[in-house]
Amino acid sequence: RRQKVRMEVEQAHPYFWGDVGEYETKTFTVGQLLIRSGASVNIVAVDSITPLHEACLRGQAQCVRLLLDAGAQVSRALIHGSTPLCEACSAGSLECVQLLLDHGAMADPALTSRTASPLHEACMGGNSDCVRLLIATGASLEAYDLYYGTPLHVACANKHTDCVKELLNAGAKVNAARLHDTPLHHAAKTMQVEMVETLVEFGANVYARDQHNKRPVEYTTPGSPSATCLTFYESNPMSLQQLSRLALRTELGTRALKVIGQLNIPKLIINYLCY
Repeated sequence: RRQKVRMEVEQAHPYFWGDVGEYETKTFTVGQLLIRSGASVNIVAVDSITPLHEACLRGQAQCVRLLLDAGAQVSRALIHGSTPLCEACSAGSLECVQLLLDHGAMADPALTSRTASPLHEACMGGNSDCVRLLIATGASLEAYDLYYGTPLHVACANKHTDCVKELLNAGAKVNAARLHDTPLHHAAKTMQVEMVETLVEFGANVYARDQHNKRPVEYTTPGSPSATCLTFYESNPMSLQQLSRLALRTELGTRALKVIGQLNIPKLIINYLCY
């Protein structure tokens, strides 16, 4: 889907094969001239693509600011439901994401059967800075996409451990399921040892079975680091210390980091509770 949109944009507006900064400067200058000449900033092209969608997809912050200041519709959706914020998150442009949010972009637009949330898009691209900003803005950690599941599913399936950590620390549900498929199943399939360890530390169920009645370890290669790791977790119970941390984090949910940081306890313990 993302590739299709990119191809359509580039076919409609041939890319300048030179320095990216120079291209953006030229685009910005042309945009200024067109706007001054009365061109509509909300004109639509293929699949309802607007200039703002294209600027966000390319991560052109100068152009995004120009368009927004000229009255571009900040949450205009494409035919398949993708908004400029989705495009900016996909491109990994933190500056564009911030500009859109400052102009009222919805962090949680209505999802359709053909689109994902901005947080899904950021996790898909491994853009952890964008993930962090969206979470701070109040984006739903459990936004559900019919094809991908939650943002945590997406981050795990695409091997983005940094995004996984951002989501879990913010209180994302570690055992959220899509057709019984958990984030840990995805981590096992992609053989990401650090990700597996992180998920289990946050309470992932190593015994969970998916729609094929398989546990996460059954998706690993026997003898691999991931298999060894999961086999160890299946065979050894968590320590009382770890169970206590999990109980506290579960009770506090999405408030955990804020509340724990205010506790009058040693910094070493706070660091442990906050991972």
